Amino acid sequence: MSHCHQFEPLHIRCLVIVSLCLGLIVLSGFFHAKDKSYSISKSPEELLIPSTPCHAKTNVMFLKTHKTASSTVLNIMFRFAERYNLTVALPADQLLHLGYPRTFLAQFVEDFEAIGQNYNIMCNHMRFNPSEVQKVMAPNTFYFSILRNPIPLLESSYIYYKNNVPAFRSSRDVNEYLASPTRYYRPEDFRWNIYARNIMWFDFGYDNNAEDNTEYIQAVLKEIEQNFHLILIAEYFDESMILLKHVLCWDLDDVIYFKLNSRSQDTVQTLTPASEERVKAWCSLDWKLYLHFNQSFWRRIEETIGLEVLEKEVNQLRARQKELMEACLLEQEAVGKNHIKNKAFLPFQSGAANILGYNLRQDLDKRMLRICQRMVMPELQYTSYLHAVQHPHKRRKQLGLPLLWTSLQERMQLPPTN
Repeated sequence: MSHCHQFEPLHIRCLVIVSLCLGLIVLSGFFHAKDKSYSISKSPEELLIPSTPCHAKTNVMFLKTHKTASSTVLNIMFRFAERYNLTVALPADQLLHLGYPRTFLAQFVEDFEAIGQNYNIMCNHMRFNPSEVQKVMAPNTFYFSILRNPIPLLESSYIYYKNNVPAFRSSRDVNEYLASPTRYYRPEDFRWNIYARNIMWFDFGYDNNAEDNTEYIQAVLKEIEQNFHLILIAEYFDESMILLKHVLCWDLDDVIYFKLNSRSQDTVQTLTPASEERVKAWCSLDWKLYLHFNQSFWRRIEETIGLEVLEKEVNQLRARQKELMEACLLEQEAVGKNHIKNKAFLPFQSGAANILGYNLRQDLDKRMLRICQRMVMPELQYTSYLHAVQHPHKRRKQLGLPLLWTSLQERMQLPPTN
């Protein structure tokens, strides 16, 4: 494969075809071969069988969980889809999520009736429903997701959803909420209160108010293991990206990232030790989910690449990330919402959080500008943009935000990156 350190966008020729025909259509199950040492197959056990060469997996479903660094993963997936002209299962009509918090249905995907089971990538928020997802994604699809320690996750959710979640809205701060969560939390308000208890459990499609029963929990964990090839851990994000690179047989630049949808430290509330313990009890389903897959994550590392190779490649990833940040960014780091100069790159702001974004250097040539723009593009803008490219005859998603390109024609005037 050529130019492994470049992010190649959709070719102009392909875009012309897209604008004239039915949308972005590519061959399902498209593969590109590379000389690496691990092959991809449906069974998690078979992932460990060495094979030369392996084939980069391009049918991939990512379950985007909440407040788990998943927006950064989504950006990685969208860039990969553009690089290889893949079809993304995007939210239909004006939806920005795949029906969330409703349980996923295939009809939530744009043009599902026309495209059928020929999508390559699925990664927007949904509440997982395997039978419906399988109607959209090919049988050889690779499934993965990401989890986060429920203690910082709950604090992050509290700040981010403070104005929307009834259980959060009526408490002064996160410690007061955790001192007596049942005082504020009403299960009947589940549509919004899902963020206040066992949100990861809910995202995987299960009842976040279910009783903490050992037999039930073990059955759910087993089912998740059957449905997903890999579960990553947000606290070890770089390690997760290296593991993902190996099991998918992707390039290093396919998993390079700038951290997206993070918030300023001045909005972080400090949990007391007592509150941290209460999270483990109040969100016990998420806690046991996290503990289980944190263990399996490190087992997978040891069984596939080993700690020595992991450390080496994590260092390579960070060096490449630093290189791209120096090439792309004006300040070399994320900045607060009031300091983002181009409002087209302003992330969605929620609750009491100050969601950070980036300013690009002004001296970028057109090729680097395209690369850097995609690295920093927030989730909603990227979703809207890909929707316009794949479905040019559909109405554009109304975000209430400035757009990088006002028309497909403007987008097509930019030169290719290769």
